[in-house]
Amino acid sequence: MTVHHDPDLDCVTLQLGERFDFSVHRAFHDACLSGSAARSYVIDLGEVSNMDSSALGMLLLLREHAGADRAEIRIVNADTGLRGTLRVAGFDKLFVLH
Repeated sequence: MTVHHDPDLDCVTLQLGERFDFSVHRAFHDACLSGSAARSYVIDLGEVSNMDSSALGMLLLLREHAGADRAEIRIVNADTGLRGTLRVAGFDKLFVLH
C-alpha cells in the first residue's frame, strides 16, 4: 500500500496492492483512521485483484471517520469485477466510483 497526502488539498490517496483484505487492516487504519480526517480521500484499486468483506468494512469505517454523508471519498481504477462487487453491496450509493 502506498499512501500520499497532499497538504495543499488535504487529500489522502491510497494506492492498494494486489490484495485488499484483512491483511492490510493495520496499514489502512494507520493511513486513514488514526488522527484527524482529511478533507478528501482517493482509494485506488488499480492493482487490486482480490477484495473481501473486511475491505468493505474498512471502507465503511473510513466513510464514518471522514464525516459519513459529508465524506468526500472517491474509489478509482476498480476493474469490472470489483465494481460489480461494490455495486451489489450498495457502495455506489455511498462512494463516488470512477
